[in-house]
Amino acid sequence: FLGIGKNDDEKITDKFVKKICNLRIFEDENKKMNLSIQKVNGEILSISQFTLYANPYEGNRPSFIDALNPHDASNLYDLFNQKLSDALGKKVKTGIFGEDMKLHIVCDGPVTISLEY
Repeated sequence: FLGIGKNDDEKITDKFVKKICNLRIFEDENKKMNLSIQKVNGEILSISQFTLYANPYEGNRPSFIDALNPHDASNLYDLFNQKLSDALGKKVKTGIFGEDMKLHIVCDGPVTISLEY
């Protein structure tokens, strides 16, 4: 899931692409998280998720003022996915920006890692 904030720009996509490609989060033969997406020849599904920028602390309805406006966020989402595809040497699967999508997800293990810059 990719949340794009109002202060994000093209430079941040380079940082995330590099980190995602090199992050060792897949198990090796010793069951230790030691392999990158490239080492396991994995695939990526990239879903835009502006609600990651929800601020639920003021009042009872979340505010999304920290999310980038939809037009610029859509362009940055496309750029991020293209750079990630280029770096991995394979097409990144994507959702449809701004659409109400229903995802069925199987989480294999109790691991969720959040990246922020």
